[in-house]
Amino acid sequence: MNRIAKLYFRYGTMGSAKTAMLLTTAYNFEERGLKYLCMKPIVDTREKASVIRSRIGIERECRWILNDSDLYLEIKSLLAESAADAPNWILVDEAQFLSAVQVDQLAAIVDDFAINVICYGLRTDFQGNLFEGARRLFEMADTIDEVKSTCTCGRKTIMNARIDADGKIITEGEQVMIGGNERYVACCRKCWRNKKLEKMGAAPTRPRPLNNDLTLIPWKPKTS
Repeated sequence: MNRIAKLYFRYGTMGSAKTAMLLTTAYNFEERGLKYLCMKPIVDTREKASVIRSRIGIERECRWILNDSDLYLEIKSLLAESAADAPNWILVDEAQFLSAVQVDQLAAIVDDFAINVICYGLRTDFQGNLFEGARRLFEMADTIDEVKSTCTCGRKTIMNARIDADGKIITEGEQVMIGGNERYVACCRKCWRNKKLEKMGAAPTRPRPLNNDLTLIPWKPKTS
């Protein structure tokens, strides 16, 4: 293979539009006539069908990644069936749920088959601990990019806070608990440590979400 390929890791907190970025990238590939394959760990059971769906309403079909999936053998088999239909790119959503072995398999796909792989996912869990897949991606990825978003207090979000039915931040429980806005909110470290989302000055009681996502628009006071 003469092509040069890379393993990318694009991480951010919940609600930072990572999935929307993946789907937009897939759309751009279609416009340019590039072949791609979307994949997603089956740990995320919110979708019954094999699709990747963003909160803003766009979606693409994908291939499930099972706990025991050998991604290297799957792609090798796909290439053997039809090299002409081989993807130029593989887009992986919720990459934090990959095992370290599966991340190594993706790296081998990049090196041996010259197929670019972009992984999108969280860095840490609700307690601030690295997910297995994220840890290995930090160790193995050629390119690492942070997808940034803003806390209600105006600082950058780095924590994926788990909340209870009353909206209070909790720090005890199992590492994996699938959920959306009803269970998680992205916030800065200070708000997470204080277990309280701060408000900015005379900011509205409920911060206004962007595109029904958890990426929050910071309130700014009017200047005279």
